[in-house]
Amino acid sequence: MYFPALLDLRSKKVLVVGGGKIAREKVARLLDFTGAITIIAPQCDQELAALIQRHQLTYHPRPYRKGDIDGFFLVVVAVDDLALQEAIFHEARGTGVLVNSVDSVDLCDFIFPSYIKRGDLVIAFSTGGASPSLAKYLRRAFERLLPPDIGDFVASLKRLRASLPKGKERMKLLDRKARDYVQRHFGGADV
Repeated sequence: MYFPALLDLRSKKVLVVGGGKIAREKVARLLDFTGAITIIAPQCDQELAALIQRHQLTYHPRPYRKGDIDGFFLVVVAVDDLALQEAIFHEARGTGVLVNSVDSVDLCDFIFPSYIKRGDLVIAFSTGGASPSLAKYLRRAFERLLPPDIGDFVASLKRLRASLPKGKERMKLLDRKARDYVQRHFGGADV
């Protein structure tokens, strides 16, 4: 069972091992949260190469070598080679490096949820690896329910929160604004 934590990756280094479609998808999702991404793969597909160039990511065109995880906060192993997935996962034990081995839940410290991101609002959907497809379809259903301006509303709450002194009055004001927004867009008095 996975604990639903949201990690601040802005100052953390991330390693992606692999250069194919799945690696590209993981890099694209990680770019929503950090640009400190390094990719190691003997070769990468054209779309991943374009992401690397557009976002000025670090790319090492070679196979993974033992020790490559040193200095990284988390590693995504996006290769079909189960032996390499196992090797990297076991190498990371006791180092504090978090590992995600794509499609090998037993070799993961964390999994990628399906998520919606609108500015600072992040809503994650996970089945603990049991059915990524269900999480994806739930995300798609909820995306259609969200008001188009919700990211802007969250940004306005963030600015308001920063401008007011801490205390009960700030909490009450922010709570009222959030409740009113949800009631206005989702209906119902009992939210």
